Amino acid sequence: MVVTSASGARFQDGLGRWLVDYHGAGGPTVLGHCEPRVDRAAAAAATGVDLVGVGCTELEVTLAERISAEVPSAERVLLTTSGSEATYHALRLARAATGRRLVVKFEGGYHGWHDAVALNLFTPRELIGSTVPLSAGSMPAVTEATVVLPFNDAEAVGAAFARHGGDIAAVIVEPVAHNVGALLPEPGFLEGLRAVTAAAGAVLVFDEVVTGFRHGLGGYQRHCGVTPDLTALGKALANGYPLGALVGRADLMDRFSTTIHGDVLFAGTYNAHPASVAAAIATLDVLTDEPVHEHLFRLGEAARAGLAEVYADLGIPAVTTGLGSVFVTYFMDGPARTYTDLLAGDEVRFVAERLALLELGVFQFPRSLKRNHISYAHTGRDIEQLLDATQTAAARVTADME
Repeated sequence: MVVTSASGARFQDGLGRWLVDYHGAGGPTVLGHCEPRVDRAAAAAATGVDLVGVGCTELEVTLAERISAEVPSAERVLLTTSGSEATYHALRLARAATGRRLVVKFEGGYHGWHDAVALNLFTPRELIGSTVPLSAGSMPAVTEATVVLPFNDAEAVGAAFARHGGDIAAVIVEPVAHNVGALLPEPGFLEGLRAVTAAAGAVLVFDEVVTGFRHGLGGYQRHCGVTPDLTALGKALANGYPLGALVGRADLMDRFSTTIHGDVLFAGTYNAHPASVAAAIATLDVLTDEPVHEHLFRLGEAARAGLAEVYADLGIPAVTTGLGSVFVTYFMDGPARTYTDLLAGDEVRFVAERLALLELGVFQFPRSLKRNHISYAHTGRDIEQLLDATQTAAARVTADME
């Protein structure tokens, strides 16, 4: 696919079609594509100061203060260019602080491109319980130092700590498992992670690259009341400009080489680029001053309720779920608690329906389990179009499968 233009809730492809976009670049464009206030702020920053590579800019200080005021875990803030870099730094810091080797992640969770976490994302049923790297060339010594557990399984977490607790440096988790759609944490699961890591002296890392700012200014941690030791942020932070952040406890973050005596390397030529930082400040201004999250949650609920009704009317087994502006439909009877549960879903229908929607002017990423995102630029009419198109596409796919 070639994209030639984008604006608000839509983009245009190389065939000249304008598509209503529910992929949203994987989640960054919380305000919509090419948001004028964000773009103006980025352009203005480029006329004042560009990349200097020494010290910090006033914009960087302002953004750090804004993040610290909103995100409960953010006693210190360091900026990166991506969420993957933020999670990489988090795990390196955790190993340095604890002197331990192992990292715990959860089946289906995505935390970036690096070897320690780029594994067990879309694991075939027959390989559940084994280590499955996402990429050729991954270092076995690194991937084998990662313990993969089922999401929402407190007993499995307890057993892992009983067996490896003295060697677990960190637990990293998407508080809502958005890489595989939207597996919501069951009551007590995140609280249990907080308790077991604290007791074992391990570092709890929330990967809020997706949930941060999209579901609320304080991230999901403010919503659930669980404060991690470190938090990775990105995506919606700058409405599509390349920016991430690692925030967390002062005693941990002060180990980075950004402080005088820090012994944990933190580096990146383009970290805190003024244009991206200005875009983030403008994004937070809009999120603060306007009813963005109210709008996102209202449309998200309308989409989920409407889709559930469409599939029920058509007699198609489906679980429609999500949170706020994120929605996804699993073609199965349920439940949808863990990644293994999702393997019961109809992957062929999932992809076929999204390809059918594309022909009807609606773009959803055509890969099984991937979530959809609503932006501030979407309207109630867009949701009505989505529901009408889904009814047509679902009926067409059913006919083709018979």
